[in-house]
Amino acid sequence: MQRVKVLVVGAGVVGLSSAVCIAETLPHCSVTVVAEKFSPDTTSDGAAGIFLPTEFPDIPRERQRRWFKESFDHLLAIADSPQAGEAGVYLSSGYHIFKDVPNDKKPYWADVVLGFRYMTDHEMKRFPNHKFGQAFTTLKCECWRYLPWMEKRLRAVGGQILHEKVTDLHKLALNYDAIINCSGVGSRFLAKDEEVYPVRGQILKINAPWLKNFLRDGDGMTYIYPGMTHVNIGGTRQVGDWCMEVNKEDSEGILERCCRLEPSLRACQVMEEWVGLRPGRANLRVEREYLSVLGHQVPLVHNYGHGGCGVTLSWGTALDALDLLRQSLYEKPPLARL
Repeated sequence: MQRVKVLVVGAGVVGLSSAVCIAETLPHCSVTVVAEKFSPDTTSDGAAGIFLPTEFPDIPRERQRRWFKESFDHLLAIADSPQAGEAGVYLSSGYHIFKDVPNDKKPYWADVVLGFRYMTDHEMKRFPNHKFGQAFTTLKCECWRYLPWMEKRLRAVGGQILHEKVTDLHKLALNYDAIINCSGVGSRFLAKDEEVYPVRGQILKINAPWLKNFLRDGDGMTYIYPGMTHVNIGGTRQVGDWCMEVNKEDSEGILERCCRLEPSLRACQVMEEWVGLRPGRANLRVEREYLSVLGHQVPLVHNYGHGGCGVTLSWGTALDALDLLRQSLYEKPPLARL
């Protein structure tokens, strides 16, 4: 079979997952990843990387559960392997606490994580301003380790890396047989999708080695995620804000909120402040269209709009992108428009 040239746009966790998934599954495909920024300069690199999904309103819950389970199972196998340390993937246990009892006390992903249960009254006494809690063990994926490891995995099966700013998908289609668009918030411009927007997130990296369990407020705005070399605390969710500069007031607010949840943090040392732009969208987009170029129809598979769930759903949506690509390669494309 003739080699199929596939280009993946974007080198964050969604892009590299898609590239590796395709390259390892379809050996007749020659996969290239193109991006202006690679690790350690992607949005994914600063992500806390805890596996804890939010729900998209118009996507069937079973599809979202499948994305989460496929991602969880894939990375759990890594966490259980000798590659875990280099890949930065490991199990993390902790608490998800709520000021009011949520309508959905047992979320759709409860049977995917390990040991899910409701917190006891004795455990809740630590958090007097909260009424309900969930305890479970999930995964943490530190992308500043994971992304270089994924690049290495891609190269091992012949994948290529191209440092270049992409401004026009149609121009790319002149030289490739298929394109996978994983450009995140950049899809607002590349795919002309006004439904995707930036959600500014600011976090602090602190030195607090005594903390071993994660802690997340149910509103998603306050969280403490211990990692291998530091603890991530956050955060902000500023919709439509493109600012990449650190805001001192945000940092002070994050630290104060987290200290109220975990008073021992008042003794911590702040190591770094970080800002990233999550690709917000009402509903994550994993779908296919075609680019008409010189009479040819080039399949374009979109995989973006994960919001704060990029790591959490990365492998599951990559598998969907793979399926859409595979269908494109074996189906007859629609007639090109004149």
